Amino acid sequence: MLSVSNLSVGYRGLLAIQDVSFHVKKGEVVSLIGSNGAGKTTMLKTILGLLKPMKGEIRLNDQVISGRAAYDVVKMKISLVPEGRRLFPRLSVQDNLVLGAYTVDSEEQIAESLETVLRLFPWVKERAGQRADTLSGGEQQQVAIARGLMSRPDLLMLDEPSLGVMPKLVTEIFRTVERITSEGVTVLLVEQNVFQALKVCHRAYVLQTGRIVMEGTGSELSQSDLVRKAYLGM
Repeated sequence: MLSVSNLSVGYRGLLAIQDVSFHVKKGEVVSLIGSNGAGKTTMLKTILGLLKPMKGEIRLNDQVISGRAAYDVVKMKISLVPEGRRLFPRLSVQDNLVLGAYTVDSEEQIAESLETVLRLFPWVKERAGQRADTLSGGEQQQVAIARGLMSRPDLLMLDEPSLGVMPKLVTEIFRTVERITSEGVTVLLVEQNVFQALKVCHRAYVLQTGRIVMEGTGSELSQSDLVRKAYLGM
């Protein structure tokens, strides 16, 4: 579904990503793991079109999307749930969700998206009229994920979904990722919680200082000495 080939991205001449290549197959959960500053968020922003690559190519379903404007990329059925949730705090939960469907022209399809979201997050219906800033961090994160699903994406990108969420709710966030894939949505996950990311993903790539240094299945990487020492504290 997604292919990234020899991608380099920089800020003011400094490389943040260097010759990175990876792929995501339809129906997979693929994790990009690494420490803070490794280039994970830069990668997601470049895929979405918020940043332009210095070199390399990004393809979605064999169509080149690198260099396209972000609104065009979203219309091609990619959605990003950004780090920090970025909800509209003074708007209701319902209004936040509907804003996520701004690329969907059909009222019928928007209603279908809402139905899917309410099936995944049944508590949202009870809080639909509540202001977003009155929710807990974990609840806000789930609303942000639900909003990302409203545009009916084939590929959902999640940037640090467990960040700022109470530990007891982190497990629920990752269960949500599993439920999303059961609905047929492919997931690209950026996450510093390496243990949970490897547990939920099919495959993962380790990003260090802008380069991919290791790849494999979640179980393979969880047994790697490099990953265990650097990210799992073992």
